[in-house]
Amino acid sequence: MWDDLIKWPYCVGENRIARLMRAEGIRAKIVKKWPATTQSNHRIPVAANRLNRQFTVDHPNRVWAGDIGYVWTAEGWLYLAVVCDLYSRAVIGWVLGPSSPVTSRSRR
Repeated sequence: MWDDLIKWPYCVGENRIARLMRAEGIRAKIVKKWPATTQSNHRIPVAANRLNRQFTVDHPNRVWAGDIGYVWTAEGWLYLAVVCDLYSRAVIGWVLGPSSPVTSRSRR
């Protein structure tokens, strides 16, 4: 509400708006926290940093890099895992699914 009211030609402060909203019984919409997707409390060994942020490669298929993220779709949140060749920047492969590919693989 405060974001909308500051566009008006009136001088309004955030605290005043909060007080007036309380007096009228109006509550702000609560924004939910973003879900934590990283599990740091595990016994899985962490991979060594072999690239040391040197992403320039002289030949194809020497260095591949991967990442896991998630995207919102009509089906809900889905995990996306991608592997790229750092020489050509081409996508070597990808998978989209309802659970983390790393989690699924580690359960096997």
